[in-house]
Amino acid sequence: MDYSGKEKEAMALIAEADKKSHTTGSFFGTFFGSSSKAEEACDLYVRAANMFKMAKNWNAAGDAFCKSAKLQLQMQSKHNAAVNFIDAGNAYKKADPQEAIKCLCRAIDIYTDMGRFNIAAKHHMAIAEIYESDLLDFDKAVIHYEQAADYYKAEESTSCANKCFLKVATYAAQLEQYQKAIEIYEQIGTYSMDHTLLKYGAKDHFFRAALCHFCVDMLNAQLAVQKYEEMFPAFSDARECKLVKKLLAAHEQQDVDAFTDAVKEFDSITRLDQWQTSMLLRIKKTIQDEESDLR
Repeated sequence: MDYSGKEKEAMALIAEADKKSHTTGSFFGTFFGSSSKAEEACDLYVRAANMFKMAKNWNAAGDAFCKSAKLQLQMQSKHNAAVNFIDAGNAYKKADPQEAIKCLCRAIDIYTDMGRFNIAAKHHMAIAEIYESDLLDFDKAVIHYEQAADYYKAEESTSCANKCFLKVATYAAQLEQYQKAIEIYEQIGTYSMDHTLLKYGAKDHFFRAALCHFCVDMLNAQLAVQKYEEMFPAFSDARECKLVKKLLAAHEQQDVDAFTDAVKEFDSITRLDQWQTSMLLRIKKTIQDEESDLR
């Protein structure tokens, strides 16, 4: 479909908006309707941005939303500026992830200045997801997930905070920062076991913590499982707990086949996710390495 007409119309709106915005900066504009001219310019920039979106010209749409946002800031209209920066970020996300992040950060600065920490946290999550999915920069993704979690926690949005902390734990374990991951999984497991609607999920958090312990040391894992069973008796009956115990026994006997069979049996009923599988492969490798050393 030919969108050249929409782009031409959008460019005409940008030109008109630029004229009005320049008028607002003049000396006489300060006295004669500069506010209304600025508002008109902002409206024109937004209309142009939406036309660029229709034409799938994402960078031009982002640029137009940014022009509106900056003009809104000059008018001290912080909320509208933040909304425009978010719109710009969403447009840039489809073409220029780094520029999207800059816009989202501008919006976050405005929201934190206004004390809107829940909204700021939401957009830190959006930035984390861009680093995670588009830029594959997991260290920076973790920074933004942690910031989002801290803001949610401060606002007592515990479930949202925990969602972010779980992302942090996932990456911490992958980067072999096991102690950091363990602390998060144990905290969320303890929180979950005391809440009726979340209780069922507690076993998964303790299972993940136990696997992290196992990656550090077998004795650590044994002591951790005992602690989780005392804290949360229902964990003893969970298939996850029974699996860890079988794996500990296989590790103690240096029996790779028994380890593999226990994992296969569990996976045939409850599918292991990619993270769990990667942790189990790490543990299996330690058994294989120790077995080779004994030969």
